[in-house]
Amino acid sequence: MPIIVNLDVVMAKRKIGASKLAERVGITLSNLSILKNNRAKAIRFSTLLAICKELDCQPGDILEYVPGDEDDEETDSDN
Repeated sequence: MPIIVNLDVVMAKRKIGASKLAERVGITLSNLSILKNNRAKAIRFSTLLAICKELDCQPGDILEYVPGDEDDEETDSDN
């Protein structure tokens, strides 16, 4: 996927664990884990806002675009 989630890096810099962040943001630990491990297909802006507020960061600190790393599904749908 061309969007990489660097949430684990920001969490490590802020020295906050997944359980604590999930509780403070108001999402399940399972959903945070999916996001943190770069398996999410989408994120709500309200969730992104809550994470950015809690970690005192910008969305660009968490999300990164990597060109040329598209999934086969996305490439096939373009044809």
